[in-house]
Amino acid sequence: MAKFLTRNKGFITFMLCMIMFRSAVADWNVVPTGSMQPTIKIGDRILVDKAAYDIRLPLTHISLLHLADPQRGDIVVLDSHAANERLVKRVIGLPGDEVAMRSNVLYINGHAASYALGSYSGIHDDLKNPAHYEIERYGDMRHAIRLSVNWPSPTSSFGPAKVPAGQYLLLGDDRDNSMDSRYFGFFPRNEIVGRSRYVVASLDPQHHYLPREHRFGAALD
Repeated sequence: MAKFLTRNKGFITFMLCMIMFRSAVADWNVVPTGSMQPTIKIGDRILVDKAAYDIRLPLTHISLLHLADPQRGDIVVLDSHAANERLVKRVIGLPGDEVAMRSNVLYINGHAASYALGSYSGIHDDLKNPAHYEIERYGDMRHAIRLSVNWPSPTSSFGPAKVPAGQYLLLGDDRDNSMDSRYFGFFPRNEIVGRSRYVVASLDPQHHYLPREHRFGAALD
């Protein structure tokens, strides 16, 4: 064992550094579901900036240095205890906000978001579950949402609910096909491990996992 470690100490050091880097600074995450369509497509590999909000002790959720807090509209990655899995969602409600939804119209602190028609193609789910797209705007937040034509979510209306201190209300952009705060409740700040703003790479599962070259490096709104 000692000889093995001596011969391979360079490689072992490199691997340990990579593990520490991916744990505390930046990583990439495969998105296997459509809950963030059309912003994030199934098969996208997104860059996760793990130093966006905190510098954490590697391999833990312990914050060593607080840098910032998630802002409304951020796409965040979290290790959810309630969902028992890693999730990718959008920040909608900040601590202290009162949030409600009426037939997929979002209200924050009593003010409704505005909506404009959007047009998106290449969403495979539209073949079996037709949808229409809208651009949702509230303050500085602007992004596309997907709404099912035939199967609206039973949670398309909720609230009003006030977001507690230290917690966030997160929703998926595919509003009728997302397990989010409407099912799991508010998400604690310490479960949020990073922010995503770019696609690293993308493979299309509907076409033999061929690369979607046009999505490599694409910005996420």
